[in-house]
Amino acid sequence: MAQALGEDLVQPSELQDDSSSLGSDSELCGPSPYRQADRYGFIGSSSAEPGPGHPSADLIRQREMKWVEMTLHWEKTMARRYKKVKIQCRKGIPSALRARCWPLLCGAHVCQENHPGTYQELASAPGDPQWMETIGRDLHRQFPLHEMFVSPQGHGQQGLLQVLKAYTLYRPEQGYCQAQGPVASVLLMHLPPEVTWPPVPQEAFWCLVQICEVYLPGYYGPHMEAVQLDAQVFSALLRRLLPRVHKHLQQVGVGPLLYLPEWFLCLFARSLPFPTVLRIWDAFLSEGVKVLFRVGLTLVRLALGTAEQRQACPGLLETLGTLRTIPQTQLQEEAFMVQVHSVALTERDLQREIRTQLDQLPTTAPGPPPQPKARLAGASAIFEIQQLARVQGGTRPSLEVPRIVVQPPEEARTPRRKPQTRGKTFHGLLTRVRGPPLEGPPRAHRGSSSFLDTRF
Repeated sequence: MAQALGEDLVQPSELQDDSSSLGSDSELCGPSPYRQADRYGFIGSSSAEPGPGHPSADLIRQREMKWVEMTLHWEKTMARRYKKVKIQCRKGIPSALRARCWPLLCGAHVCQENHPGTYQELASAPGDPQWMETIGRDLHRQFPLHEMFVSPQGHGQQGLLQVLKAYTLYRPEQGYCQAQGPVASVLLMHLPPEVTWPPVPQEAFWCLVQICEVYLPGYYGPHMEAVQLDAQVFSALLRRLLPRVHKHLQQVGVGPLLYLPEWFLCLFARSLPFPTVLRIWDAFLSEGVKVLFRVGLTLVRLALGTAEQRQACPGLLETLGTLRTIPQTQLQEEAFMVQVHSVALTERDLQREIRTQLDQLPTTAPGPPPQPKARLAGASAIFEIQQLARVQGGTRPSLEVPRIVVQPPEEARTPRRKPQTRGKTFHGLLTRVRGPPLEGPPRAHRGSSSFLDTRF
């Protein structure tokens, strides 16, 4: 596949243990008889039919049972069997269980437990008029063909309004970013609100908080310094992994800031088929931002990986158009995700490149400096941090003044003399009968010697 695309970007497949790696979103769930919407709720969409290679009903049930078992003992699973969670996320979380698994993966359930009543207070409080006006103008733009967001007074748009308003009150220094709308909308589609009236989309709010502050800190703030840093990192990765494509993008003047923010800020919700978006989110919540870089590299390779594709894009507009109009047949969830997980980019490689780009940043750059250390690498790192915080929070500090105990000094020991080995053989040292210590003057110390001057 790499040779056919003209670049060497893939590595041997990993984390494949059985034939159940078929996509979870290819299952057949036909539209309801009273509406023409696909299985995801999009009106007039063509994704109601399963894609090629969809799993059987028995295989779907087996994978659902695996996730039910893992979520019933989530802490034990994450502590001892995270590799299994990672494998299952790469295969795709079953559609019926995403509402249960996404909050567990991103740690939103722990935030909700640690802050009871916080969302209710934020939702009932009046929002900043400036942000409320901006949010209100964007509500109808978020998936207008989805049945959940068709009506302005429906629970979809109203829940989106409450979630975005609550975040502006939760983080007033950051406020509202338009890219948060698609992210919060996808969360609302899969995280059902509490059984109250009006509905309370509390889990969607805490998942949004985790994505904005743990997975992508600095992305949705007023300066978006992290996006600019990741654009430089992405360009460096292109230069290393896809040198011909990188050279072409430089020649036509297409920098990563012209296409990357739309991909990363919206988590590809605006750029790819919805079944593929859900599979990306499954892996992203499990492994972190590394998945976004892998997806971006895969898209660039699919669009400009061959010499013929680059020759057909002589200018900036043609190149951007090609990046945004990749054929849908190449973006089907199964084949596409196989390529994504085969990109030769590890977490260590990504962190090394981030450090390199941080060292090259000018000290006079506007805005606060990026803080990539605040970004955690997926569900495993989030679980460890939350468990550590739980342990530290559960231990009460001692109020007693600590006593300083001074131990008496130990008696000086006679230094052990190194045995004389010059002229001796190793066999002789082993077979020599123990006796009194050797007498004689100590060996003279040489000022300097090399390894080759040492005698054995």
